Amino acid sequence: MKKGEIYEGKVSYVNFPNKAIIEHEDGKVTVKNALPGQTVLFRVTKKKSGRAEGNVLEVLEKSPDEIESFCPHFGECGGCTYQNLPYEKQLELKSGQVKKLLDEVYIKQNKEPDYTFEGIKGSPKQFGYRNKMEFSFGDEFKDGPLSLGMHKRGSFYDIVTVDDCRIVDEDFRLILQTAVKYFKENATPFYHRMRGEGYLRHLLVRKAVKTGEIMVALITTSQRESPKASKKTEEELLQGFVKELCKLEEGAETGLTGKLVGVLHTKNDSVADVVKNDGTKILYGQDYFYEELLGLKFKITEFSFFQTNSLGAEVLYDTARSYIGDLTGGGEPDKVVFDLYSGTGTIAQLMAPVAKKVIGVEIVEEAVEAAKKNAQLNGLHNCEFIAGDVLKVLDDIEEKPDFIILDPPRDGIHPKALKKIIDYGVDRLVYISCKPTSLARDLEVFESSGYRMEKACCVDMFPGTVHVETVCLLSNRKSKPDSYVDLSINMEDYYRIKNEEK
Repeated sequence: MKKGEIYEGKVSYVNFPNKAIIEHEDGKVTVKNALPGQTVLFRVTKKKSGRAEGNVLEVLEKSPDEIESFCPHFGECGGCTYQNLPYEKQLELKSGQVKKLLDEVYIKQNKEPDYTFEGIKGSPKQFGYRNKMEFSFGDEFKDGPLSLGMHKRGSFYDIVTVDDCRIVDEDFRLILQTAVKYFKENATPFYHRMRGEGYLRHLLVRKAVKTGEIMVALITTSQRESPKASKKTEEELLQGFVKELCKLEEGAETGLTGKLVGVLHTKNDSVADVVKNDGTKILYGQDYFYEELLGLKFKITEFSFFQTNSLGAEVLYDTARSYIGDLTGGGEPDKVVFDLYSGTGTIAQLMAPVAKKVIGVEIVEEAVEAAKKNAQLNGLHNCEFIAGDVLKVLDDIEEKPDFIILDPPRDGIHPKALKKIIDYGVDRLVYISCKPTSLARDLEVFESSGYRMEKACCVDMFPGTVHVETVCLLSNRKSKPDSYVDLSINMEDYYRIKNEEK
């Protein structure tokens, strides 16, 4: 098998995340955006150390399970991967991928998997489930008309206007359509990253499922001088946009089902293609909205971290809460709980009624401030939230935990922080992961350091995509080995996995 050559093959299986394996007679090849059972034409793009990677050029024969996608943008937009699979097959695929990764933790150590795998729980909504979208401005092809939506599959620059996107509800689609129409009519240029010039960057839309409150944020550069720019002043341009959004609330049959509570203008002159805050101004209403989750109320701002599937989050956190079990033993709350990587403190607040004290640690300062305000909003006075890196903050906390909840970012737990967590020697931990490959890596260290995974369950928070959440319950065997797993080796694995998945 040679780089640049074109071959035909059948996809045997798909590993997480989106790594389809073709067992060709000349060797195994990994491709993206393919389904088990498909016969594809592919070109080899990489060949190194017996490993080959390729790009799918054409699907010659569909998978037996394949269906027509409900979304007209599927295949062109890079946001979703599995919308051409029935939902039950999506769940089956993700569940199998996670179980395989967890089983390999034991196989590497020459053990039989001895945990209970409880399968996967589906999202309460398969479509229209997202409560947040970051749409990008751009063009669909070089020097084409203004687009607003998602990146085209396989492209860093081209943008597909996803005005009929299915993973959001009609309000998101109406706001997107209104924005792209308005800024087209006003000849407003988008920010061109290659040239470093232009104005429009992103449109952030957030909507609460329970309250129906909607917040919109327009993210632009500070650049208004352009030959193609509208003759309106920036203030006139922005207020005109607000008026168009407000028209959607005027009671027409095609209007918003939710309530627009705030429109913001955020400036971002960063080179990176991310939503960053270099200053925010309220154009209309307020700079926050409220959402409800499992009986708790949350105040959410433009940059607050909050699970993007509100109803799915209730399933996820309810699962985690059931894994934690009863901390009181029927008596008065007397346990100290650490919620590490606590975000806006959702899990910490769910645990507060049954704990003596909950301490949340989160590196994003805005999330910590939001957690403090949300705890006050919910009348919870035994929660403490600390801003900082878990690796460093743990050295300064005087209390010792009786129970630990872990919900780290995608890259998992830093190996040195992991050792500090293990050193507490708590009887039980719950680990929530949005990236099972990182979870599997960390589990190897837990298993080698005296902990046993009792059970695990997946929760599908992202239908149609490759992503999945996993919840694990770990218990302390009480008979720890003489020494911990070699953390220097684990550091090598940590950075190898990060580099491989970039």
